[in-house]
Parts: sequence; structure tokens; C-alpha cells
Amino acid sequence: MNMYVSNLGFQVTGEELRSMFSKYGEVTSAKVITDRETGRSRGFAFVEMADEAAEKAMKELDGTDSDGRKISVTKARPKSDSGSFQRDRGNRW
Repeated sequence: MNMYVSNLGFQVTGEELRSMFSKYGEVTSAKVITDRETGRSRGFAFVEMADEAAEKAMKELDGTDSDGRKISVTKARPKSDSGSFQRDRGNRW
């Protein structure tokens, strides 16, 4: 299961995230999302684990404190069919 972790401190690394979640089972991947231009954390991440371990991690870690911030851990929503965010700009004729 892929989980969405939000409200992370900007200093949290992928390794710290992996360590936090590994208490509940094997972490397949842990990726902090960064800004393309600056390389700075955007304050959210994705963590992937087996379903049973992920359920337990979500229950235990959602709402906990990390670097002085209350994190949110939820099941990640799948990407849209196009794989990216689409914005309707409407007709300008």
C-alpha cells in the first residue's frame, strides 16, 4: 500500500521517514517530495509498505508529532489517467 504523509518538517529525510515507518514492518520505499528548482522538501512524502503493516503504521503514526509538526498519514490516491494534474483553463475566444 502506498501512503501519503503530509505536514512533515522540511528537514525530514527519506532515511528518517524509513526509520519511522520500519517499526511497523518492511518499508518498500520512502520518498520525500522535493522542489525541482531548489531541492528543498515540499513537506510531504510517499511511503510504501505491505497492506497489513501500512494499516498499522497509519493508525499509529497519524496525528503524531515529528519535528514539532503534527503529521497526517493516509492512503495515497492513485494518479489520474494522464499521470499529472490537469487544470481546465476554459475557452478564451
